[in-house]
Amino acid sequence: MCPVCGAENPVRAGQIGKAPKKVRRRLAALGALRTVLIFGAIALLVYAIIAAEISGPPVVADPLTHSGTYYIPAQNDSIQSGSVQGGDYILGNWSVMFPYAGAMSLTIYNSTEFAQYEAGEVAGNQTWYPSTTQGQIDFVALYTDTFYFVFSNPYPASSHLNETVYISTAYTPDVNSFDGGSMN
Repeated sequence: MCPVCGAENPVRAGQIGKAPKKVRRRLAALGALRTVLIFGAIALLVYAIIAAEISGPPVVADPLTHSGTYYIPAQNDSIQSGSVQGGDYILGNWSVMFPYAGAMSLTIYNSTEFAQYEAGEVAGNQTWYPSTTQGQIDFVALYTDTFYFVFSNPYPASSHLNETVYISTAYTPDVNSFDGGSMN
């Protein structure tokens, strides 16, 4: 009796050639199926490894690379933040779309300064752009940190001058820092 399947007259390895034709076909088909499954699994693993290698690392959208229209009520802010590596740039612009000739200011804080700003304390800043109808952003991070771009509607809440602003920014890596050193 076969200890695996319970068959009463199992075909032993040395007796396959003497087994009935129907049994030999079944054993050959079973062997072929096992071979196909093994090579299929190997092919699937090879494909998965090669596909991952060719596609490279996943690309995560940087929060400081975006463009969009924002509604900012009077005496309120729109805050955008993200981690910036030292030496990298944030380039962009903003333009007040409504009301015509409305003004908007931009203040850039690092993580420590932003915590002070949120707590209502007097906070230093990395840079400040005065209230204008439109402006260019050209910020260079001197060190790695999370930076906060605070777009402020300067009008008092009693004025009800709510603004619609178009903001576009792009995170630009320093080309000399790709290999960890200078290209000079």
